[in-house]
Parts: sequence; structure tokens; C-alpha cells
Amino acid sequence: MDFSLPPELLELQERTRRFIAEDVIPLENDPRQTPHGPTEALRDELVERARRVGLLTPHASTELGGLGLSHVAKTVVFEEAGYSPLGPVALNIHAPDEGNVHLMEKVCTPAQKDRWLKPLVQGHLRSCFAMTEPGEGAGSDPSMMQTTAVRDGDDYLVSGTKWLITGAQGAGFAIIMARLENGSATMFLADMDQPGIRLERLMDSLDACFTGGHGVLHFDRLRVPAADVLGEPGKGFGYAQVRLAPARLTHCMRWLGQARRAHDVALAHARKRRAFGKPLGEHEGVGFALADNQMDLHGARLNTFHTAWVLDQGGRGNVESSMTKVMVSEAVWRVVDRCVQILGGRGVTGETIVMRIFKDMRAFRIYDGPSEVHRWSLARKLLGPDTG
Repeated sequence: MDFSLPPELLELQERTRRFIAEDVIPLENDPRQTPHGPTEALRDELVERARRVGLLTPHASTELGGLGLSHVAKTVVFEEAGYSPLGPVALNIHAPDEGNVHLMEKVCTPAQKDRWLKPLVQGHLRSCFAMTEPGEGAGSDPSMMQTTAVRDGDDYLVSGTKWLITGAQGAGFAIIMARLENGSATMFLADMDQPGIRLERLMDSLDACFTGGHGVLHFDRLRVPAADVLGEPGKGFGYAQVRLAPARLTHCMRWLGQARRAHDVALAHARKRRAFGKPLGEHEGVGFALADNQMDLHGARLNTFHTAWVLDQGGRGNVESSMTKVMVSEAVWRVVDRCVQILGGRGVTGETIVMRIFKDMRAFRIYDGPSEVHRWSLARKLLGPDTG
């Protein structure tokens, strides 16, 4: 495997890094940020800045106006974007839109692309992905899905409740997972301004980096034309894997950038702050923590790069992305946790960006499958088909 980056990708890396430093980081203390994410006005300004420099939605195909980045190229660009919590918002590569773009490019009909995908890629609207449910419904086990879709002539009537739906408030459309009468799962595309969709409330959460927060959605006999089925009826679980394998990986890329940012802040503090007669970093406990950070970042980056390479070679990458998601989410969490410790009292305040990264990052070990579920799935594969 060749780990060297071609000149054009190095140039794109530097251009993205410069954009984040000059156009995005200065807005990190903008008052248009809320406990439920950046406001639409702040998001629109960030998107327009990325559009002006040709960095908007870079993972989309060139036909749709993106840069057509490979998975390996995304590891470089997405990490640079992730150096600021606002970077993925600016480049239009945040969840859930990033994963929805990837899925829709593969599955949408031409009419669906014109209606929903092109405006999404252009940054003119946002989307959400409605699969997770409360109570006895779908979470880590999607087979428990309770939302139903009943055929009614040329339409489907979708009913059920979804929660933890990222970006629901203000989204232009939703991809909804529901069960047909025969029990198979299907994805539906639906505009969010219809009377059959109700945003019941926004959920309070640790993170505040996703525009539109995390909402509870209720569907009451939402009428969806058969033409708005995403892909083929009954293949929803398969399409979910098409979306989730690369989406887990792009999460790793973005959070690597934030962990690197936290490490840079802690490193600068350890060089400047003095305690017991010498710089803080010269004390072995702090120095070892910084060294462990560097090793965790290095390992996580190599792991992410390798899985991206597997996907670029045509591999499905489901097992690799699952393992990478666990290893990277736990590695970057260790990095940011150490950074808080190195910063001491400053680390648990808003005096630096680290507290914000710490709060935003904690959920990474849970969404797109908790670490425990990925370990359980891997164990079943190791033990063989007769397990259970």
C-alpha cells in the first residue's frame, strides 16, 4: 500500500486547512450557536464561504458539482474540515447529509435526484435520516422497527415515531425507514413540510454541533407516493448498509480532526504553563499523556486510511468499517479526555475549544452502533455460522 499523497491531494489538503483557519475558526464563538446546533443563518453563511472557495460538498460526484473524492481522499479533506466543530457544517459533509448524499447517488431515480439530491449537494437544503425509534422500537437492532408503511392504491401510508433524528428541525426532506405489511424494510423520501409529519420536540443532548439538533418525529398516515420509494421496496436494510459502512468511516475522519485540535491546544498549554519550577510538559505524567495522544492519533489515522483504501478497491468494507469505528472512536475519546486532564481547570470550562469537543465527541461511541454492538457482531463472525 502506498501511503504517499499525490500533489493534487496535498494541494487540496492545504487549501482546506487554510479555509478552516481563515474562514471557519473565527466564527466558533459566533452567538448564532445554540444548544441544538448552529442556527440556519450561521450554517448558510458557512456554506456560502465554502461555496466561494470551491470546497462545498466535496465528496459528491463531479456530475453533481462536487469534487468526486475517493474514500482515501476524504480521509485527508474530512480530517482537515473536522479541525473545527463548524468545519463539516461549512463543507456540507456533516451527518446526516454526508451519508444521505452517498446513498442517494447510488440509489435515487433521475427524478429523485433532481428533486432532492441536487439541492442537497448544492447546500440549498438539509436532510435527515429517520430510522432510530424509542421504546421497543429500532435502535442498535433495526429488526425491532415499529414504523409501518401500508399500501393504499399508488401510495403508502407511513405511521410511527422516530427519535434521535439528527438535523430534523429545519430539514427539507427525510429518508424514512419503515416496515411493509410483509415485514420487509423500505426507505421512503418525503418532504418535511407535509401534515403527516410532526416534529414533536428537540431532545437535549451533550453535543451541539449538528444543525437542527436531534428531534422526535411522529408520522401519522403520512402519504408517500410509490414513486418516492428510495430504491426497491423491501431492500431497506441492505441500503442502510450501503449508507452506514462509509458513514461510520467519515465520522472517524471528522473526529480525528477535532481530536488533533484538542491535542494541539493541550500541547501548547503544556509548553507554556509552568508548575513546580518547569514547563508542565516536562513533568513525566503530562509528557507521557501527550506521547500517548500522538500514538493514538497516528494509529487511528492509519486505521481509517486502510479501511478507506479497502472501500476504494471495491470491497464492501462492512467489517473493516465496523472495527475502525470502534477503534477510532475509543482512541480519539482517550485523546480528548487526556487533553482535558492536561488543561486542568481550564479544560472543563469554555476558555478553550476542548470542553466543547469533549462534549460533542462523547456520543461517537454510541451512534452508528455502540462499541459493544460492533464487538458482539464481530465475535459472532469469528465464532462461525452456528453461533447462537
